[in-house]
Amino acid sequence: MDIYEEIVALRKAGRRAALATITNVRGSIPSFRTAKMLVRDDGSALGTIGGGCVEAEVWQAAREVMAEEKPRSLTFDLNNDPSYNTGLVCGGTLEVFVEPVIPPDELFIFGGGHVALSLSKVARLAGFEVTVVDDRENFANRERFPEASQVIAADFEAAVATLRTSPSSFIVIVTRGHRDDMRVLGWAVKTPARYVGMIGSRRKVLTVYNELEKAGVPRELFANVHAPIGLDIGAITPEEIAVAIVAEMIAVRRNVPVAGKSKSVQERMNSGGDANLNQDAAGRGHG
Repeated sequence: MDIYEEIVALRKAGRRAALATITNVRGSIPSFRTAKMLVRDDGSALGTIGGGCVEAEVWQAAREVMAEEKPRSLTFDLNNDPSYNTGLVCGGTLEVFVEPVIPPDELFIFGGGHVALSLSKVARLAGFEVTVVDDRENFANRERFPEASQVIAADFEAAVATLRTSPSSFIVIVTRGHRDDMRVLGWAVKTPARYVGMIGSRRKVLTVYNELEKAGVPRELFANVHAPIGLDIGAITPEEIAVAIVAEMIAVRRNVPVAGKSKSVQERMNSGGDANLNQDAAGRGHG
């Protein structure tokens, strides 16, 4: 199997990997100066840079590079440490570059209103591949969302049955009504998506959680939902709300602790309190 074909296949499947390439050798390995090894997110590998302890360390570094999404250069002094027996080098120094192979981040926006309109534009500029879903054809169409990769005009329950999500997926729920938000969230929390966010006040969010729990959705599935959605930057207009939402998604994408968030609704559920639940965060109202 060709390494580059496998990289394309992994990206299409929404999977991660890391590619290790020998970039410099001071020693005698003329046949392997550009040897490569692809380490997949399940730990399996394709190709080799020679085996032995060097390859084991590169494999471990590849796992870390996948998680951190940052490339790394490794140097092995084979003269000073005889345990680095790669089968390729009799001595000298070996340099390896390990780079992440990350699938494109997909954003699924449920709702085609004013917030969705701005969110699609801002998210596309930030590098997300956008899919917009709404059950109204006059809101979900290519003229309204020209920058989106896909626009789906269908009932929300029918639409989600056709969507494929992955750990690189981001889901934002900004439909026009409480019931549609609840239906989509009940599906979203069961997906492997990296980010799930829902617009609305804390009281509204708590109500949705309670209703879904009564319907059999385990409470622990709400722990990582970003609701109210977006960083608390005092956003009011749809454009400002879109910026707040994308900023939060970027923080999640870059593994940066999210600042500017008040006590979560999940914490309030666990404590049984509902003080100040009428307050809104960045996302006021609906799309």
